[in-house]
Amino acid sequence: MKLAKVLLSSGERHVAIVEQNGVQLLDLTQVDHCHRLSDILYAPDPVGLAKFLIDTELPPVPFSQLEFLAPIDHQEVWAAGVTYKRSQVARMEESEAAASHYDKVYTADRPELFFKATPNRVCGPNQPVRVRYDSQWSVPEPELALVVSPDLRLVGYTIGNDMSARDIEGENPLYLPQAKFYKQCCGLGPCILIHEKPLKREATKITLTIERRGEEVFQGETSIGEMARELEDLIRWLGKENEFPSGAILLTGTGVVPPDEFSLEDHDIVSIEITGIGTLINPIVKDAAP
Repeated sequence: MKLAKVLLSSGERHVAIVEQNGVQLLDLTQVDHCHRLSDILYAPDPVGLAKFLIDTELPPVPFSQLEFLAPIDHQEVWAAGVTYKRSQVARMEESEAAASHYDKVYTADRPELFFKATPNRVCGPNQPVRVRYDSQWSVPEPELALVVSPDLRLVGYTIGNDMSARDIEGENPLYLPQAKFYKQCCGLGPCILIHEKPLKREATKITLTIERRGEEVFQGETSIGEMARELEDLIRWLGKENEFPSGAILLTGTGVVPPDEFSLEDHDIVSIEITGIGTLINPIVKDAAP
């Protein structure tokens, strides 16, 4: 089952079940303490609860009459780095001084984990994500995102775009927060695939496509089978000496990196497709230096 937050043409916001040709709206007034998307996701039986909450008095809404919103409530967004071989190589290339650190973390027991975004910095489908005006080498990072409950259960999957200023981080690894954490720095959506059974790693493909002025300028693909770490292990490390009363969304790293000579430009279109989840599309915005 897929769940989403949607905005109707009437201006109403709803949680909905995503079907083949549209969505089925849910009535979140039927159950006490169940008023948000995350309340359903964290329930003991989210699929059964979502089916119970279907508003039978409303017909399905076609996709043409709604917009998808970022599927996030109050969760913190975190990210893991250097979980794919290609990411390890790219991070070593962008920062010669810290190359050995990126090499070591790829095989270390402890993963790289960092705070990525607050909900107000997250952009939904078709909303612009940002390249910093002070960066001349920025790329999208297409990632499988894990929806994690307050008790550290993996309850669902979505698509994440971990926008990254490679030149800022490459200048000095201590600049990582500035390279990763700023306004409109993260895309999420379009929906959440509820975790009923583990994903088939080799069959779950992640495809990144970038268009510029109507032409494709980059496409790359990987699978989560190329990831060097287990998803549950990343969650275990995230929860060490930490707590998430509202849950968390954890980006799991990227295995698709555009070539070094490529950088995003204003008005580019980034599309990230993950098998079984859907496609997240975001335009790029980059302001001129003040």
